[in-house]
Amino acid sequence: MRDYHKILLHPYVTEKSMNAIDGTPAQDLKDGNRIEFIVKRDATKTEIKEAFEKTFKVKVAKVYTRIRKEGKHAIVKLAEGEDAKDLSMRIGIF
Repeated sequence: MRDYHKILLHPYVTEKSMNAIDGTPAQDLKDGNRIEFIVKRDATKTEIKEAFEKTFKVKVAKVYTRIRKEGKHAIVKLAEGEDAKDLSMRIGIF
């Protein structure tokens, strides 16, 4: 088991990632409830999910990853009943 605080490096905040929190009107807000983080490059989706759930005390439905020049991005889709906007306020994005 890895140290969860070392897997999640920091939130990745852009206009597009902010839209992912609430969702976009074009998609009838169905594409929301997601938060984007920069994570350790060698972290697996399972490790990211466990770290996110343990650190922020929320349920995660799915984790998407991609590698960019800034590092490895993890887009975390929260489970139904969880609120990405509330979590964003708790961790200081808003």
